[in-house]
Amino acid sequence: MATVRDKGYHHWDGRLEELRFPWWPVTRNGIRLSFQRKYFKFLVAFSYLPAFFFLAGIYISERLEDFRFMVRGSETFLAIDPKYFNTYFTADFVLFMLIMILVFAGAGLIADDMKHNALQLYFSRPLRKRDYLFGKAAVVFFFVLALTFVPGMILLFMKLVFSGSFALLVQYPWLPLSIVACSVLYAVVFASYTLLLSALSRNRRYVTILIFAVYLFSDILFGIFYGTFRNPHFGLLSLKANLQQAGAAIFGQSTPFAFPWLLSLLVLAGLCIVAVAVLSRRVREVEIVR
Repeated sequence: MATVRDKGYHHWDGRLEELRFPWWPVTRNGIRLSFQRKYFKFLVAFSYLPAFFFLAGIYISERLEDFRFMVRGSETFLAIDPKYFNTYFTADFVLFMLIMILVFAGAGLIADDMKHNALQLYFSRPLRKRDYLFGKAAVVFFFVLALTFVPGMILLFMKLVFSGSFALLVQYPWLPLSIVACSVLYAVVFASYTLLLSALSRNRRYVTILIFAVYLFSDILFGIFYGTFRNPHFGLLSLKANLQQAGAAIFGQSTPFAFPWLLSLLVLAGLCIVAVAVLSRRVREVEIVR
């Protein structure tokens, strides 16, 4: 008769090796899953239409004599200066497409993990809470910067190429910094906005509706109150208006609404602070202490 041997647990004496960028696998997986969603690639491609139109505008501005019959009366718009770049960054369509991309790519970033109790799996590995949150935020950074920073720098570079001179940078040496600053502002605000709403529910569909509805309703609310009281300060209720106000200030342009742009910056900063507080509380509840 064979002897039954009881094999006990052997303690592992190895050493956990921390990655230099422990958040990167979280980000890479989030980006990969986003591109696997139906119609998402088409949506991203469609989001670049304004950039192509603005690029065409830069080319035409350098060949006005050849396109005079097409641009009669539009010469002011084709003046390539910080206002031209501000128009791209604060365009209603560009901001709306950013929201649509976040609906697909950001709604489930935390909601799906909470639904499937995946947070325990994340924190059972050598991954800190800040690495997890940054990894999720970096997914939003990737898509926002891809639609703001990348086109902005390409437009600037192509303007220098088409003109064959550095006259634009000589006249506006701070323009590249404005492109970077506005892109980073959008990335931070949209990451805070998306992760905040994603952490409020375990239901991806509910978060999807929230991301779209809060953005849209805030602008509708501004329109209702402004139409009733004619006070531009109600623009502080609108996420879009605050982004446009801050964007115009970054590019050194006159703000579209008659209230200080610093107030918009404070509102956006408040949104980020609330997001950090809520995320810290929601994630801490399931964090595993090792």
